[in-house]
Order: sequence, then C-alpha cells, then structure tokens
Amino acid sequence: AWDELAPEPGSSRRSVMKGAIVLVLFGPLGLYLISLVARWLSRGRRGLPGSRGFRHSRASNMEVDRRLRRHGRAILKAAIQAANPAAAVVRELTRHNLDRYQRIFVVGAGKASGTMARAAEKILGRRITAGWVNVKDGDPARCRRITLHPSGHPVPNAEGQFGAMQIAQLAGTSGPRDLIICLISGGASALMPLPAEGISLAAKQEATRLLLACGATIHEMNAVRKHLSAIKGGHLARLAAPSTVISLILSDVVGDDLDVIGSGPTAPDCTTFATALAVLDRYAIRSRVAPEVRHRLEQGSGETPKPSDPLFNRVRNLVIGSNQQSLNAAAAHAKQLGYRTVILSSTMQGETRDVASVHAAIARQIRTTGQPFHPPACVISGGETTVTIRGSGLGGRNQEFALAAAMGIVGLRDVLILSGGTDGSDGPTTAAGALADGKTINRSKLDARQALAANDSNRFFAELDDLVVTGPTGTNVMDIHLILVA
Repeated sequence: AWDELAPEPGSSRRSVMKGAIVLVLFGPLGLYLISLVARWLSRGRRGLPGSRGFRHSRASNMEVDRRLRRHGRAILKAAIQAANPAAAVVRELTRHNLDRYQRIFVVGAGKASGTMARAAEKILGRRITAGWVNVKDGDPARCRRITLHPSGHPVPNAEGQFGAMQIAQLAGTSGPRDLIICLISGGASALMPLPAEGISLAAKQEATRLLLACGATIHEMNAVRKHLSAIKGGHLARLAAPSTVISLILSDVVGDDLDVIGSGPTAPDCTTFATALAVLDRYAIRSRVAPEVRHRLEQGSGETPKPSDPLFNRVRNLVIGSNQQSLNAAAAHAKQLGYRTVILSSTMQGETRDVASVHAAIARQIRTTGQPFHPPACVISGGETTVTIRGSGLGGRNQEFALAAAMGIVGLRDVLILSGGTDGSDGPTTAAGALADGKTINRSKLDARQALAANDSNRFFAELDDLVVTGPTGTNVMDIHLILVA
C-alpha cells in the first residue's frame, strides 16, 4: 500500500556506493550520513511504529485488500468468542450453592439457549430433575436430561407454542424448595410464544410480521409481545412462584434492559397496555392487527407484574454476556494487529442504511484527512439497527449495512467495512453479514441502488463472494460493525 515509500530495486547498493564516496570526501560527516540512510532503509522494511501487518514493502493493493479482509474476519471472530455463553454459564453456576434445593428444573429459550443448556447440564448432571428449552431450528446442541425443542424464528410457530406450554407446565409444578434455572438469550420472544387467553397463534404471528416490516425497535416489539403473552413480561416468574428462580441472561438488547431481553419472562415489566397501543399507533398498524389483538390491548385487563410485586423477592436476573464485552475483545485483538483502535458505542440504533452511511463518512474522514487519527485505524461499534422492509429481496440488517456503507466509500483505497451478527445468522439467511471496500460497487454486475431498494443485499454480496459466513455460533449479543483503514 505504500509503494511510494519503498526503495527502488538496487537503491540499497547505490546508497552504499554513494556513502563510500561521501566517507572519502567528508570523513566523519560521511559516516554519519551513511548511518542515516541505513536507518531510513531499515524503517522502510520494518514499517512504521504501530503498523504491524502493514509493512512498507512493495505490497500490491490486492495484497492489502486481502489483509484487510483477513483482519476483519479475525476481529469479528474474537468478538464472538468473547461472548461464549457456555463459559459464562459454567462460571455463574459454580458460584452458587445449589445443594439446599430439593429439585432443580432448567427451562429457557433463545438462539444461544442450546449452548447454555448443554453447559448447565455439564455442571449439574443428575441434579437436574427435568428441563425444557426452546431452541432455533437447526441448533446443533444436544443434551441428555434437558429437552431441546426446535422452534420458529423470527416468526413464532406451533412448535414454539407447544414448547412454551411445556415450560409453563414445568414451572407450575415447582414448589418452595425447588430451583428453576431459566436460560434466556436473544430470540426468546419468538421462540417461546404462549398467547394470552383469547389470542390465537396466527393473530400473534401476524402482529409480529407487521412489527418486523415497519421497522419497530426491539423495545417496541417486545412491549407489544409482552401484553399478548401468558409467559413473557414476568408471567413465567409468576407461574414459578413460590420457587426460587435464577435467570442467566445473554443480552441482545441495547442497554441490557432485563424486561426487554427475550421479552423479560422472569423480569418485572415497566411497560403497560397503553405502551403497546402507542407502538401500534406510532406505525399506523392498530387497524391492521387482528381484532382479538386490538381488543385485548384496548381492554387492558391482566396487566403484567410490576417491580413492586413481591413475587420477585425470590427471583434473580443475571446478565452473563453482552455486546460491550464483545466490543472490548474486538478492540484488544485489533490493537494486537497494530491498529489504532477506538470503540464508538455499544448502543447503535436506528435505520440500518442511515447508521451505515455515518460509518462510511467516518471511514472517508480517516482516509482523506487522518482524523480523528491516522491509519492504520480500526473503529468498532455495536448494537442493533432496524431495517424497514420496502422490497421482496433476501438479506438481513448486517448485509444491508455493508451494502449501504459500500455506496459511501466508492473509490477509497485500503478501506474495509464489515458488519456481522454475533449469532451467525443475519435475517433469514445463512450468512452472519458481509464486508465491503472501495471497489465493491464497481466490481458487482448488479445495481447497488436497486439491490438496496429491494432489500436484496444477500444476492448482491453472494455474487462477489463477500458474505461473512460463520455458521451457528451458539451465542447472540447483537451486531458488530468494523471500519478498517490501512
């Protein structure tokens, strides 16, 4: 990337010859000049301080591009590994004295709950009386004493409802000397559907689709879900009373709000029926939801348990993994690779393409002015953006992020932007995300603007072989966004 700084072929030999002449003519002064030339050549070979991995060799642009891609994937991998839910579950369970409980039940749901259940079973073994955990279809985890039940995501299905009924039944059979360990991670809201009385699963599915399509935030979606459910919004804790409940929670929510992660099945709810109605009105979908949904929310009977409810005296909700932990690990790895690194925020929200455009502008500023710091630079952010569905294409918020960012860095040399979901599944695709550089738009045979308008980012990046595919990671702490500038 720095060809202009590399010495020309044979320049070292010529420098030595010239130095010898200078030495003869100027004596000690010539020797000093030779030492300066040697030091300059040595710096050219080693690279500038802090630029490990980007040495001042005659590296081609293609080599730098490959290096940026390799580094981007490695940094994302470090972020995912830091959110290992199995290690977090083992660490937390070994802190508690569980001998005083007569029976132990394990329940839960989420995209990382299979990994969490396997870790719990490894620690507790035969101490587990029974267990039921709803996992996403295709989850590779296996357990012996805990049933792992495949369920639908992001739209709830009948399998998820059946599993939620089993979880509710287990909670209901527990007593005051029993312990319920609840394993919750991102995706639990969809994976554990138990509609409230008078609400059909089809009506709840339609409400979920409408909320997804209009770009509602996870906080808004879950405010509605909690008030259509018999298990979320603290209702699972109510079913489990008077047993002791310990919930181990992997946060996929900006701010780590306990009542929002998985719609807070064991957490007190701070929202109300009025909150849920306000969400429907904000997106003008009150008239579009099923009549039974509208009637329940407008009637407002059977409110979720609130923080003052004494049932929570025997409930502990513990966040054991978060996006911030993953950002810290990503930053540490980027520094090891020689980048000047900064974490922007773990609370990125908003329309995906808008947030991506801001990241593209930051990349351009670093490349063209060296602000806020000179390359090699790495800027890291995390959170969960939203996509307003306008077309019928295939993609996810991370792939759409990369596509929108690519349009803002056209022509920039030695710049990479990567966006990936820590769960390894971006939308209804097998990719975790995608990466883009200054050549992405011109390399593609497809029209980037048309692809973005159709929400068809998956096909766009598949053609370029620039999808980021990790497979199921067994964790879920939202998304990671990277800017790398060589």
